[in-house]
This record gives sequence, structure tokens and C-alpha cells, in this order.
Amino acid sequence: METRLRSTVKTISWRLTGTLLTFLISWVILGDIATSSAIAFIQLTFNTVAYYMHERLWNLILWGKKSQNL
Repeated sequence: METRLRSTVKTISWRLTGTLLTFLISWVILGDIATSSAIAFIQLTFNTVAYYMHERLWNLILWGKKSQNL
């Protein structure tokens, strides 16, 4: 089982990667740094919460995990 700290660090790492990519893609398409920054910030906020909840829910599912009792 993952700790909450591990889930949190994974969330931050993944979201920073995703946010940078979202910013770069929207900047290339729109050519506007301000709008691209706003899009990236909104994406960062909503997807961070969604990813963390997703990770914690999957942590409760036993399917695909090996038992610690040998």
C-alpha cells in the first residue's frame, strides 16, 4: 500500500509534467503566453485533485496486488 506522502509526491511530479506540456501545446496553438498560462493553471488545479483522488481510490482496490502474507 502506498503512503499518502508517496501519492502526493507522484501527484505533484505528474501534474508539473502535464502542466508544462499543456502550456507548451496551447502556446504553440494560440501564440499567446497569457492565455496559455491561464489554461495551464486551470488544468493544473483540476487535474491535481482528480489524480490524487484516483490514486487513493486505486490504492483501496485489491485487484492486481500481491498479498503481503507469504
